[in-house]
Formats: sequence, C-alpha cells, structure tokens
Amino acid sequence: MSARTTRTRLLAASTVALAALALSACDNGQGVRDEGPSAASKSSARPTGSSSTGGSDTGSTSKPARSTGGTDGGTTDGGSGGASGSSGKTSGGSTGDGKAGGSTRNAACNGSNTKTTATEVTRPLNHMLLIVTNTGSKNCDLTGYPIARFGEAQAVPPVAEETHPQAVVTLAPGESGYAGVRLSAADGSGGNGYTAKTLVVGFDKGASARPALPAKGVYVDDKLLLTYWQQSLDDALTY
Repeated sequence: MSARTTRTRLLAASTVALAALALSACDNGQGVRDEGPSAASKSSARPTGSSSTGGSDTGSTSKPARSTGGTDGGTTDGGSGGASGSSGKTSGGSTGDGKAGGSTRNAACNGSNTKTTATEVTRPLNHMLLIVTNTGSKNCDLTGYPIARFGEAQAVPPVAEETHPQAVVTLAPGESGYAGVRLSAADGSGGNGYTAKTLVVGFDKGASARPALPAKGVYVDDKLLLTYWQQSLDDALTY
C-alpha cells in the first residue's frame, strides 16, 4: 500500500469522525437538536400563556374590581344608600307625624274620648248649643255633624249644608268643638211639636253620648235643624 493511499484513508476516517462529532454535538440524546428551539418556543409560549394567565389575571383583576366595586357599592354606597333610605323613611315618617291632621288622620272624636253637653242659648231664639270637649290625651277629629235624636223620635234631623266647614275640626286634649241646633221655628210656623226630655248624640264613628237636657225638657218641632261640627262657638250659632 502506497503512502498516498494511506493518507487518503486516514483523511476519510478523520472526516467520518468529525462528522460523527458534529452530529453528536447537535444531538441532545433525544433526537435532532432542532427540536430544542421548538421546546424553547413552547417555553416562550408559556410566558405568553402566562400573559394569557395575566389576561386571566386581568380578568380576575377585573372581577375583583367589579366585585370590589360591588362590595364597595353594596357595603359602602349601598349601605350609605340604605342609610339614606332609612333616613328618608325616618324623615318621611317624621314629616308625616309633623302633618297631624293632614294626610295622617287622628282618632275619631266620640262618646268614649269626649264629654258632650247641651246648653240652651238666648240668642238666636229657640236654639241650643252642643259642646264636645276632648277628654283624652291625644288629638281627635270631630267630623260630620251630630246625629241627634230628641226623645222618642225615630228620624234624625236634617243638617244645614251651608255650614260645612272648610277643614276637619281637630280637637287637642281639653279643646272643644261646637254644633248649633235650631229647636223650633221662631215665628211659630213649625208643626208636629213636642217636648223632649232626653237626647242621644251620635258621631261618625264610635260610641254615642247622652247629654242631659233641662229638667223641663226642650220644645222641638219639624223645623228642627242642625249645623256641622265647628271649630268655633260663633260659627255654630250664626245659622
């Protein structure tokens, strides 16, 4: 074998060895190294996925933000709103109480929380004054007109519609309301007259009253007429 042939073979062997070394350098033991960058890419994609997790973090940040907003709105603002609502209700309640006799009605005046008296007057002629005094501890409303029955009469006397008050007559404890009664015609034009010795006064609601009449009784005829309950004595006797 010549020296040239030997060198050629040695060169070929060296080339093969170098190629093998190059291949082993590129190989990571699991295949060709090219997959390494792919793994790195995947690894890089995971941070991006973390970014997505970050997006999910953003989403979860958004939710807490909404949740916090909801909590803040519910607890603080809502609580405040609730407090305002409560205040509104309380104020409304107070205002309602302040408007006694307005939208809120008082208890009705009747025979159980008042005292009724019947008094004859000299002017106008043949007239009587009914006085109702609040004996209770709270205001009461004296509505309508006295439902009066003299003696054994079955019918209730008519009321003079012109005497209807502009507002409800409200009596504070100790205050009085009034109604005028025309017992008979001053000129004697009335008929069917009789002397009554008892009187029952009914109210819009509740118990009736039985005020005493003079011992001699009172004379009434078919001109008997009543006024609505009035706040003042003068208004009750002007008709």
